[in-house]
Amino acid sequence: MPLDGQLIGFLGGGVMAESLIGGLIKNGIVKPEKIFVSDPDEERLQLLKEKTGIKTVADNLQLTQSAQLLIIAVKPQVISEVLADIKQNIKAEHSVISFVAGISTDYIESYLGGTPVVRVMTNTACLVSEGASALCGGKYAESKHIDIAKTIFSSVGKVVTVKEELLDAVTGLSGSGPAYMYVILEALIDAGVRVGLPRKVATALTTQTMLGAAKMVLETGEHPGRLKDMVITPGGTTSAGMYALEDGGLRVTLMNAVMAATEQSKQMSKGPK
Repeated sequence: MPLDGQLIGFLGGGVMAESLIGGLIKNGIVKPEKIFVSDPDEERLQLLKEKTGIKTVADNLQLTQSAQLLIIAVKPQVISEVLADIKQNIKAEHSVISFVAGISTDYIESYLGGTPVVRVMTNTACLVSEGASALCGGKYAESKHIDIAKTIFSSVGKVVTVKEELLDAVTGLSGSGPAYMYVILEALIDAGVRVGLPRKVATALTTQTMLGAAKMVLETGEHPGRLKDMVITPGGTTSAGMYALEDGGLRVTLMNAVMAATEQSKQMSKGPK
């Protein structure tokens, strides 16, 4: 297994870090005592320690002394400060995985030199082990570093590898995608209530319908358009609903959302000011 014997250090103990830690432990990939976390919020660290059994450290420098694999899980606004903080302690045995939105491997390497860096774009569905993650390696990352990142993020969902220039598109599609899905879910639930269903019933039916539709695509391998056509009958209820969706420009609106988020990610990828 790629992670055999590795000590893992999380720089940042937020919700996404917690989801990864939970996935690693739950799937038996890493034992809790081999995971270290640093975070400026002492209460957060204590909570993680009590909840997962991992070890906590006082600061980022101590983390670099405790672990070889460093997972950067901080906000983009503080990445420069974090990298400047740890660069003096980076050794040849260290490697880095970053899932800081919009921060390129080149930017991290500009601080950490020849350290192997793998960049990952994931999403909040990691919290329920249904994340969608895309990753790429920096100029010093080898196949073993990619395999380690795949192992880690496979513990909380599906993983694909892409070229780094496509990670902005990944951010616009699946990184931001859960928010789009929630808006669609909310609208369908409200519509169910509007036509007379109790909200609890509308919520149950809508969420299961979205889950089932996604599962149909994944498990059948059919094109979504073909699966859509299988539901529609001439002059039927679904054809009437589809006409309303097309008339309202749903497709174009969703495409525009992905493109807008992708463009924003490109701007962020230029690095912190």
